[in-house]
Amino acid sequence: MAQQVERVAIMGDEAVALAVKQSNVDVIAAYPITPQTIIVERLSEYVADGELDAAFIQAESEHSALSICVGASLAGARVFTSTASQGLALMHEIVYATSSMRAPLVMAIVNRALNAPLNIHCEHGDVMPERDSGWVHLFATNVQEAYDLIFVAFKLSEHPDVQLPVSVNLDAFILSHSVEPVTPIPDEAAAKFLPPREPLCELDFDNPGTYGTMALPDTYMEFKMQLKEAIEKAREIYPDVVKEYAMISGRRYSFFNSYMVEDAEAVAIALGSTYGTLKAAARKLRAEGLKVGVIGLTMFRPFPEKELIEALRSVKAVVVMDRAYSYGGLGGPLYTDVVAATYRSGLRLPIKNVVYGLGGRDFRLDEAEAVLRMAADGAKAGGFDTHVQWWGVRM
Repeated sequence: MAQQVERVAIMGDEAVALAVKQSNVDVIAAYPITPQTIIVERLSEYVADGELDAAFIQAESEHSALSICVGASLAGARVFTSTASQGLALMHEIVYATSSMRAPLVMAIVNRALNAPLNIHCEHGDVMPERDSGWVHLFATNVQEAYDLIFVAFKLSEHPDVQLPVSVNLDAFILSHSVEPVTPIPDEAAAKFLPPREPLCELDFDNPGTYGTMALPDTYMEFKMQLKEAIEKAREIYPDVVKEYAMISGRRYSFFNSYMVEDAEAVAIALGSTYGTLKAAARKLRAEGLKVGVIGLTMFRPFPEKELIEALRSVKAVVVMDRAYSYGGLGGPLYTDVVAATYRSGLRLPIKNVVYGLGGRDFRLDEAEAVLRMAADGAKAGGFDTHVQWWGVRM
């Protein structure tokens, strides 16, 4: 049964730091980059003030920070770091090493545009190059979710059948620097949900082992097959993890948030905070009689294909919102995933891609209404005029 705790007004970055503190991490490796710096600043204060018994290591780069995390995880520690944008790009090599060495850890990614031109605002283009890395990727739609998903991420990451790194993504500034009401879980409940980590195997000088060894053509594919099986196992285990978290928090998570989808004729699908904007717009349009609904993915990798298809079976048209783009490809990353999932399931329905909000460009409520009206028109007409639309470009 969930315990009652007083709500607090807290910034997204600070909410993440609070959850990490309550998760009783052993090692934090940090390198500052806007807009995630506040996360590690708060964690350093917790350590300095004696509120968190952890090693706080200031690295000389993001590449080094994640490298430290891998070593600490393999040594048996509960590990956390955070980054954004160019910092994540610099980690790219180690992102793949982390999952391939099956090193459980959690990283908060405050999604920010990659330059050039230089931009520090919200975009999902930083995490998309890592979507095929073998990490579990979770997305928060609000500050409460950013807080909650940290606990879910640690539990999932350290599960004996998973043993993979997990990222918790939150929109730069829109969530990271916005103050929203959050209901924390009690420290006692956090400790029960996340007892001290019990590693399956760890670095031991008395019983030496090899990690990240060379694998030649006769063995490499077998390692990658094990990685594939582990991330598929994460999809199976995730419902049990969120169910257990609901028992202490009163908040139940799934593979995605959904609003008015059950009888919807047209649905918009998005990642991150845009779900809330679309939800508000859908509520207004429902009052006008338009049967529109909204889906906001919580789990992006592994992709919840089966569950998403089930939700879309009675829908007549879909608009997929991408805050990123696959240049030279067929559209945004989320769009191509949704198209592939519907096609191979045998579900034939018109799907349009809206690319929006790059570099932090505002996506207002009236624009959300316009997108949903467009989706409704597509359902009525049986299709769309174009496959991909860049929303709000001034050219």
